[in-house]
Amino acid sequence: MIRTLLAILLATLVLVALVLGSRTATAGDAPRVITNASYDVSREFYDAYNRAFVAHWRERTGETLEIRQSHGGSSKQARAVIDGLEADVVTMNQALDIDQIAKAGLVAQDWATRLPNGSAPFSSTIVFVVRKGNPKGIRDWGDLARPGVGVILPHPKTSGNGRYSYLAAWAWAARDGGEPAARAFLQRLLANVPVLDTGGRAATTSFAERGLGDVLLTFENEVALIQAEFGSDAFEAVHPSLSILAPLPVAWVDAVVEKRGTRDVARAYLEWLYSPEAQALGAERHLRPFSREVAARYADRFPALELVTVEAVAGGWEAALARHFSEGGTFDQVYAAK
Repeated sequence: MIRTLLAILLATLVLVALVLGSRTATAGDAPRVITNASYDVSREFYDAYNRAFVAHWRERTGETLEIRQSHGGSSKQARAVIDGLEADVVTMNQALDIDQIAKAGLVAQDWATRLPNGSAPFSSTIVFVVRKGNPKGIRDWGDLARPGVGVILPHPKTSGNGRYSYLAAWAWAARDGGEPAARAFLQRLLANVPVLDTGGRAATTSFAERGLGDVLLTFENEVALIQAEFGSDAFEAVHPSLSILAPLPVAWVDAVVEKRGTRDVARAYLEWLYSPEAQALGAERHLRPFSREVAARYADRFPALELVTVEAVAGGWEAALARHFSEGGTFDQVYAAK
């Protein structure tokens, strides 16, 4: 009898020790960490999305996750990843930047086929932000080349925002007059640019905080952020007659996720961007959603306008980079002649 009681007591003590040990290990486990390298004006969206995904991942797997963000000009971010920034995922504003990372051997060459819509869960476009009341009467691209109109945009050689702005202006001017008209127009427009910041957020700071310029060229989703931060009574949006479609592509970084063992969570993080919850989060922040159903619910946030593509304007990003944004390319030529 005594032996039986001792055996039961011993077994109970072992079980308690195992349970306590398990609880201690679980409580002490560090969360898994992934890093998202993204473009400048995506901060607010990913702040909200990361919180939602962390809760989704915990509910799905029971695992605690920490998501670290890195932001900057899109092309600068791509260069940082190539130079060693260990980002598990990249969420950019142009396919060119992910292509450059793929050329460096860090992302699979077929990255754009791994998720729907060319791996772009959202898109945006370039619009104008003017000071309340639009004192300079800015309505369309032609107004940006008028004498006395200060134009703020980020540098097209370091920022996807800047490249889209440049190509949209080129498309508007070339529609009726071809390349000679586009060159002449960009030369006059760039003469009105007092500073070329390296990224979209820095350009917003120059315009909204430092008071430079009369109009800011930026992504559509940045307008609401500017109004929320600086007051809706200070700035308003102008949608030009024509602008450019800006898909916002994403990819997991194969070399990094293989090294860190994070492929499962990195892939899930990007796939969930297409979920109804995430699509709505984006639409609420003025990112144009891939989901037609979500887009229909938020149609009032996205005024209709003519959108051209980079392919139509410049033959795709590789051709645009070689022709317009390489050393000595068209941008350098018109900027030097301004």
